[in-house]
Formats: sequence, structure tokens, C-alpha cells
Amino acid sequence: MRLVVHPLLGLPRPWKRTIAIGVDAALCAITVWLAYYLRLGVWMPMNGRPMLAIALSILLAIPVFAAFGLYRVVFRYAGADAVASSATACAVYGLGYFALITAYGFDWVPRTVGLIQPGLMFIAVAASRGIASVLLTKPILGGTRTAAKARVLIYGAGVSGRHLAQVMAASDKMKIVGFIDDDASLHQRRVRRFRVYSPRDVESQVKSLGVTDVLLAIPSASRARRAAIIEELTAIGVRVRKVPDMLQLAHGTVHVNDFREVTINDLLQRSPVEQEVGTLFDDITDNVILVTGAGGSIGCELCRQIIAMKPAKLLLVETSEYSLYSINEELAPVGGDRLVPLLASVVDATRMDTIIRTWKPRMIFHAAAFKHVPLVEHNPLEGLRNNVIGTAVIAELAVQHDVRDFVLISTDKAVRPTNVMGASKRLAELVLQGLSTATPPHSTCFSMVRFGNVLGSSGSVVPLFSRQIQQGGPLTITHPGITRYFMTIPEAVQLVLQASSMAHGGEVFVLDMGDPILIRDLARNMIHLSGLTVRDETRPDGDIEISVIGLRPGEKLYEELLIGDNPMPTAHPRIMKATEDCLPWSVLRRELDRLRDMIEAGEVLEARSLVRTLVPEFSPISNVVDWTMLECTDNLEMSSMGIS
Repeated sequence: MRLVVHPLLGLPRPWKRTIAIGVDAALCAITVWLAYYLRLGVWMPMNGRPMLAIALSILLAIPVFAAFGLYRVVFRYAGADAVASSATACAVYGLGYFALITAYGFDWVPRTVGLIQPGLMFIAVAASRGIASVLLTKPILGGTRTAAKARVLIYGAGVSGRHLAQVMAASDKMKIVGFIDDDASLHQRRVRRFRVYSPRDVESQVKSLGVTDVLLAIPSASRARRAAIIEELTAIGVRVRKVPDMLQLAHGTVHVNDFREVTINDLLQRSPVEQEVGTLFDDITDNVILVTGAGGSIGCELCRQIIAMKPAKLLLVETSEYSLYSINEELAPVGGDRLVPLLASVVDATRMDTIIRTWKPRMIFHAAAFKHVPLVEHNPLEGLRNNVIGTAVIAELAVQHDVRDFVLISTDKAVRPTNVMGASKRLAELVLQGLSTATPPHSTCFSMVRFGNVLGSSGSVVPLFSRQIQQGGPLTITHPGITRYFMTIPEAVQLVLQASSMAHGGEVFVLDMGDPILIRDLARNMIHLSGLTVRDETRPDGDIEISVIGLRPGEKLYEELLIGDNPMPTAHPRIMKATEDCLPWSVLRRELDRLRDMIEAGEVLEARSLVRTLVPEFSPISNVVDWTMLECTDNLEMSSMGIS
């Protein structure tokens, strides 16, 4: 059997449809022959006039069956829906067949054949689909059913859930044990032989049925409702997986391995807001766009969304060779020769001048920055060089070369900063605010977009927690009360692009990040999403512990998005606008030259003191911890004590 069935399953889909059509044509001939026998009581030879009845049957049945989608159904997963479709198709066919035979009165074709044959045809077609479903399913192919590795509940007993149960019927990796559904009218009823349970009974059913996984089949549920369901299920200790694309599922092209485990993104992602893309397309389509930091988390997503708008050229500026290679390779199938990967540092004025002068970009998205708080705290001069001097270099070049729009990607850590990284980003904002009011006036429109943490970025806590979970824990948090704002990378970039189209010059746009999230809760959710339990005082036998290690240098308990209390709404419900005090460009320009000299001279204390003067809100919460300065101090002390 396997020698026959395996080659059939491996055939291209058009060939499979051709075989199905051939089988139905054969069934037309056989059922006409049987109809003659039932009408006349003798087996008639199928030549002469009886052949006309067969030809009429084939010529009418095949188009009708195709119109009703009988050849789009995957036979392996044919169930009640396929039988219903077959019945409808055969009924329409039968009416046409009987009408033709009755109207024309063919010799040697009794009118009763036109009544009997369609009924036989339905039985034959339904039986052929049923037999194919049995013969082609994996339990038969494997000879014996292997033990199910996972016992599964499907959340959602609607159309998607029923399709999913149909697909899963042939799986030797998962065993369906029931449905969960919010609809009270379905509770304790059976759908596709499986009982439907109330969400209130999930925990007890998980224990009694030995459930290991729950598959979500609720495409119409809101994101908020889906997130609430995921939180409830993960707290019970089961793995939650998302069903793939519903169209794939309906066509039977989905396999167990396609089910994606729910991630923390699914819990935190908010409902999308429609955006006006007309202005965005006007700004980007057929224009040259430059993205600095193109290989970073935000830079990559900026490039993905920008290339979809078909710019004339997209300049990818990045210092990391590997990061630049990765994003260029990813976008090459879409971008082709419109992509220009450029190895360059924004602090290199000569290189950046050459790039901007050569391609004359219409817009610059400045995402290049050092953003990791502890690393910048231990390497403050490099953080200031890249984040402040680099921003000043490329911003002044934008003015010099008449770049129309310049957008700075900023951070919530720039608000009342307690660390060098946050202070450097606030100083970068001041550079753009100063240039916006500089004299003589210029044509470049500067704007800044400020937002909090993005999920999955290189410095995010989420990848750290994922690695710690894979290693068996513990998950390390710096303080039990620490909170952060979170947003998905695609949403953040979408709003950055939208904000850029609203800029008139000098604005600080602030994205609505929703409510801040307790990092301890984030850690618990990630443990639960992994199908594990938290080990603590109430559950000493849990899988993974959450450990508090203390605040790192420069780290504060919570972040803010506004310096003042005067946010103004914009045309977009998730974008606010802040107008904040800034230094005149003539003053700030001189101070930037002083800062550059201090960086070159390695004067850490003096540089930080100057930054505190330029950013009055900067209130460091830790001493200077520059690695190089500390090592030099230790060596001097050892030398003074005569220790070599």
C-alpha cells in the first residue's frame, strides 16, 4: 500500500487534480451502466446510444464539480464539509442531467436513467472521497499509529477550529482531546466527535485529560482578548501555540511543525491603527533615502518598511560588516539594485560627506547609536562620540547638502537621564533642536521621535530571558519593582515613519507606549510561555527561579517619555508632540567643539561635567565607571605603593 500511496502524495497538485477528474469521469460511466441495470434489469453493453448518456454525464458533471470546488479539496482531510459540497454539486448536476435527457428524449436512453444516475453518482463521489481520506492518512501509511507526543485542546470550536481538528486527525505527533470555546451554547456538546469545554473548566480539564498544548484557532478575536486568553492558559502551565494562516489551513497545506509557539510579542502587541500612507509614499517613493545604523534592530525594520514603498535608492549605512551584509541579503530579493550597502561611521565626516554629496538623499533616518546603558556607562567617551558628535556631524552635513528631512531615533532614557547613554541621546536631541532655529535659516526639517524599549532588539531584556530559560535559569532582574515601556519593532517603526510625515521642524514626537510593564511580570510570563513554572516560596518545586541581582550602573527604576507636562496631540492617536527648551545653536556649537576635544584627550570627568551643564536634567546615580580610567587609576595607585 505504501508503495502506491507515497508516490501519489508526492505528485504535483495539478496532476492530483487530473487524477481526481479521471476518477470522476470513470464514476460517471460506471453509474450510468448501473442505472441502466436498475431500470432494465439486464446488463447493457455500453455502446451505441448508451454511450451518449455517458458522454452527457461526463461533460456536465466535471464542470459542475469544478465550479463547486470539489477539485480544490485535499482528499486526505475530506470530512463532513466535503460530503456537503459533493451533495450540492451532485444535486445541481442531477437537475441538469435529468432536464437534458427529458427535453431531448434520446433513443435508448430512458428518462428514469436521468433520475437514478445522479443519486448513484453522489454515493460514488462521496465514497471515493471517504476511501481516499482513509487510505491517504498517516496512520494507515505508517502501519500502526505511534504514541501521541502531545495531548491538545483547540481553543475555538468555530470554522477555523473544526478545520484544524480535521487537519490534526492524521497527526501522529499531537492528539486532539477536546475544544474550548467562549460560546456557552456549545459547552458539553460535541464538535467533530470532541467535547467542547467552557474556559472556566480549562484548568480542571487540563489536569484530567493530561493536556500539554493548547492551539489557538480564534482569528476573529481581538488582540486584547487573545492576550488575556494566552495569559490565562500559560499561568496553568500548558504550551500555547498559534495556528498558521487560515487559508493554508483550509487548503490542508499546514503541518504540525507549522504551529508557532506564542511569544511575548503576542502578549504585548497592540491592535494596529490605520495610518495615512499617502504622504509617506510621496516622501519616499522614487526618492533617495538614507538610514544610518541600518543593521540595528530599528534600522533593519526601517529599511524593510521603506523598501516596500519603492524608493529610487535606499542607502544602508552601517559600521558592522556582518550586520550590513545580513540586512542587504535579506532585502536583496525585494530591493535589487535600489539597495546601496555602505560601510561607514557617522563620526567620520569625510566619509559621510562623500556619501551624502554623491547620492543627495531626500530623507535621512538617523538610527545609529550606542544604546546599551551599562556598556556606555563603562565606555562613556565612545558613547558621547557616537551618539552626540556623530549626530552633529551628519546633521550639519544634511544642512550643507540641503537634505529635506532628517529624523532622529531617540529614546525615553533621554528624559531626565540618570546615565551617560540617556544624557547623550538628550544632547543629540538638543543638536537637532538647535539646528532647527539656527541662523541663517536653512531648508532641512529636523524632527525627533522618542520611544521606549522595543521587543527583540539586541539590547532588550527579552532575548536575555530567552537565553536564560534555555539554560535552565535563573532569570535575572535588577530590582523587583523595575518597570519599562515596551513596543514591538514593526509598530515603533510604523509610527516613526508616520511622525516623520507630520514634522515642520524642531518637534519632539513621543510615541504612545501604553502602560509600563513590571519586568518581574515579564519574566513570569516568559517562563509560563515556555511551558514551565516559576520556582519561588509558594512553589519550591517549580522549574525556573527569578533572581534579583541589583541595579546596574546608571539604571533607574522607571522611564519617562516627557520632560515637561505639555504634550500636544497630533493627527495620529498614538503620536504626541512635545515642545521642549533648547540651547541656541551658536552656544551649543562651541560647547560641542569643547566636548570633542575632551573626548580626543580622554578626559572622562571633564566630559561628563560638561554634559551635565548642557543637559541640566542629567542626574547621574552612579560614580564614573569608565573601564580605562579605573584601570589607569589602579595602576597609578599600585605604582605609588611600589607594586609592579
